[in-house]
Amino acid sequence: MIVGLQQLLVLSALLFTIGVAGFITRRNVLIMFMSVELMLNAANVALVAFARHSGSMDAQIIALFVMALAAAEVAVGLGIIVTVFRNRQTVNIDDVSNLKW
Repeated sequence: MIVGLQQLLVLSALLFTIGVAGFITRRNVLIMFMSVELMLNAANVALVAFARHSGSMDAQIIALFVMALAAAEVAVGLGIIVTVFRNRQTVNIDDVSNLKW
């Protein structure tokens, strides 16, 4: 079974929509963080789909850089989240929104 460009773009749009909905509706920093990662993965799916459709490798190279950026974001973001949790004992965004220690 061959998956076409339209199916991959629908999948990408669905993943991106789920990511946006998770980011907007949840108040947990970890869930919001995972939602951002889901949106980045949706963009990668669209980039790779367009690269496959056009026969060019340029978009796949950009998708590789996006994955590297996401890995760096995870390292820095989780470090910040762990530090905030150690100081506040919560990951709820409403409790963390005031940055006074």
